[in-house]
Amino acid sequence: MVEPTSRVASNGNVSLVYESRGEGVPLLLVHGLGYDRAGWGPIVAPLAERFRVVSFDNRGVGESDAPRGPYSARQLAEDAVAVLDDAGVESAHVVGTSLGGMIAQELALGWPARVRRLVLACTTPGGSRAFPLPDRTLRLFARSVSLPQREAIRRFVANALADETVRRRPELVEEIAAQRLACAPPEHGWRAQAAAGAAFDAFDRVERIEAPTLVLHGTADNVVDVRNSELLAARIPHARLELFPGLGHLFFWEDPERFVRLVTEFLA
Repeated sequence: MVEPTSRVASNGNVSLVYESRGEGVPLLLVHGLGYDRAGWGPIVAPLAERFRVVSFDNRGVGESDAPRGPYSARQLAEDAVAVLDDAGVESAHVVGTSLGGMIAQELALGWPARVRRLVLACTTPGGSRAFPLPDRTLRLFARSVSLPQREAIRRFVANALADETVRRRPELVEEIAAQRLACAPPEHGWRAQAAAGAAFDAFDRVERIEAPTLVLHGTADNVVDVRNSELLAARIPHARLELFPGLGHLFFWEDPERFVRLVTEFLA
């Protein structure tokens, strides 16, 4: 396997750090709110056995620039295109999770020729007709501003896992929290990304997505209501829905083997 290499792409005056690993058909990974490219955890290495995996830090997090916001999902999709351009990738499979799933929708809508197949994980079509964030997550957002950063991140991680996972696998909470703390985003970058998610609305546009689409969601997701996956699967032409029973928002950390298997089979 080719060792991962880091490069810097540019969208205007914003620098975007990305990493390429493996060989084969390109596969672009687009992460969610507050997570850098290391936040894909256990799925990158096995996917890189079959694909050329390109992962990057969205603006606002990691090693990429964090200009003042607010950002928009469309703007973040433009960043993804800049990464593809710099990597010499004409078209790629795209996997987006949470906010990254919103960015992936904008990418598939705005640049359809760049997206071969699309995987949308634990995300939403957005807008007033989609299901809103669960109350417990809204309460956590409100309370987090008064918490020390370490405690806030740990609570966000625990909330993003299924309650049963937190009970049975406390070491997973600590592993993900440690990864997030190691590259915690500046507060203004996190808030600018959150604004992009709050303003996102593709509800009436997703029916124009041309790429074959797989929708994945954990049924115990405390962050994005699982019913949004049903909306996406119903509104995107010929989309397929696969649920992960009893797993949370970070279900690809909780069951990476099934995630990799389903994604690999769909993309193949």
